[in-house]
Amino acid sequence: MTKAVAARFSFTLLVPTLVLTVSLTTAVARAQNQLYNPLPIPPTGEVSDTLTEKDIPTGQGGFARDYAINLKAGEQVAVDLSSESFDTVVTLLAADGSTVGENDDGPDGTTNSLLFTRITETGRYTIRVRAFGETSGGGFKLKITRLRPVEPSRGQD
Repeated sequence: MTKAVAARFSFTLLVPTLVLTVSLTTAVARAQNQLYNPLPIPPTGEVSDTLTEKDIPTGQGGFARDYAINLKAGEQVAVDLSSESFDTVVTLLAADGSTVGENDDGPDGTTNSLLFTRITETGRYTIRVRAFGETSGGGFKLKITRLRPVEPSRGQD
């Protein structure tokens, strides 16, 4: 009789414990998705936004903001980041978090950033906008252009 009571008691404790564990795990997973959710790039490929101290700390005294974009293998893209308020850095990250490309200062001699890259794998990419060094941020413009190959000109007969 004692074994039957102990078994029933154990089962009575096991079920609520299991339900509690599953619900806590689900709540943590939902919270993590809410904590990190890159902003989608609009269909125009252009964003005007503001980098603030409420964004992602970089660990170098500055902050970053992430944007999500779906890209296809073989596409060539130009990512243009400009700001009058801070020295920009743009980074393109693959789905696994690896860096595909990064640019600090563009070819025009300013502190704006311009990144050209060819996509090798279809997937969801992250474009990270950040300030160089310990700058807190400010307004910026981000533009993503999907480049098209130039058709070779045909000679006239």
